[in-house]
Amino acid sequence: MTKIRKPFALATLGAVLALAACETSGPPRMANVQPQTGVEGSWLDQQGVAVSRFNSGQFETVATDTGNRLAEGTYTYRDQQNVEISMRSLIRQTTSSVNCALVSPSQLNCTNSNGQQFTLTRSPGVS
Repeated sequence: MTKIRKPFALATLGAVLALAACETSGPPRMANVQPQTGVEGSWLDQQGVAVSRFNSGQFETVATDTGNRLAEGTYTYRDQQNVEISMRSLIRQTTSSVNCALVSPSQLNCTNSNGQQFTLTRSPGVS
């Protein structure tokens, strides 16, 4: 009976080791890091005087020196690279439309309803 148990025990041990190898093999698991996509986040204007924030369809622009809100509104994606912003200037008390194109993950080219063009740059250090 001892002769039968050794091969059985070795076979069982081999099967357990093979299953353990299956569980630990494969590519290493990555941390759940979400890449920044679309326009979500904070964007700095070319002069560095204002930061525009995009968050779940809500838009706001604040002055970098005082933190005062300059504009607010909403935005919608027209497609993966184009965003339409409906904003209200809190200084002028006017409403306007701005169309922006995401030309790279860190650059947003915009044109307001008057035809003025401007660029916003994503900056991880901006909050």
